[in-house]
Amino acid sequence: MAEQLVFDLPVRPAMGRGDFFVSGSNAVALAQVEGWRDWPHGKLVLTGPSGAGKTHLAHVWATQTGARIIAASDITERDVEPLGQSEALAIEDMEAVAGDRAAETRLFHIHNALTNRGAPMLFTAGAPPARWGLCLPDLDSRMGQAGLAALDPPDDALLAALILKLAHDRALPLTPAILSHVAPRIERAFAAAQAFVERLDARALSRQRPPRLIDAKAVLAELEAGVSRSRHDT
Repeated sequence: MAEQLVFDLPVRPAMGRGDFFVSGSNAVALAQVEGWRDWPHGKLVLTGPSGAGKTHLAHVWATQTGARIIAASDITERDVEPLGQSEALAIEDMEAVAGDRAAETRLFHIHNALTNRGAPMLFTAGAPPARWGLCLPDLDSRMGQAGLAALDPPDDALLAALILKLAHDRALPLTPAILSHVAPRIERAFAAAQAFVERLDARALSRQRPPRLIDAKAVLAELEAGVSRSRHDT
């Protein structure tokens, strides 16, 4: 049978509180986010690796507070005043603008406007503020005043739940046999779970049928081969 062409269509992930699976690796961070009324100086920095759930928690918090969500790199000069009037604000990927004095200055003005109004702020990043490399001392000191919450690498329960959620977001059916085979064998990383589901979905689409255990094994082998090549290259 000829394989079907695969189109990279947008995926709409479920971002509700009920869609966030709680485990030992994220329970503390979740409690800190939901306890936003007690944040030091009304602000929190949420850190974690890619795919850990930072954006998901930002949406959970936004639902609770009515916050706007925007990526730090998307903020322009004309956004400064309206964002400074927000009831609450979540700014994602803060380290992406580190070293850009103009961008940091915009963030500093937004921060001050919200602080003066007593509006809470949530910032997400891959690492704590001390490792961002901010060039504006005033912004650096303000970020250092924020509370800090960290999403840890996934434990077994969270990794299995993440695979299921990512598959559900793509309407990709996973059998218990697939999940029980993959969960103990896949790399213990959020990025690995994402890569597995993306490749399995593409494989299922190209074959025009739901994924089977043999497909899952093939994708795992591909991922493992990629990891081995990467280690060899380094």
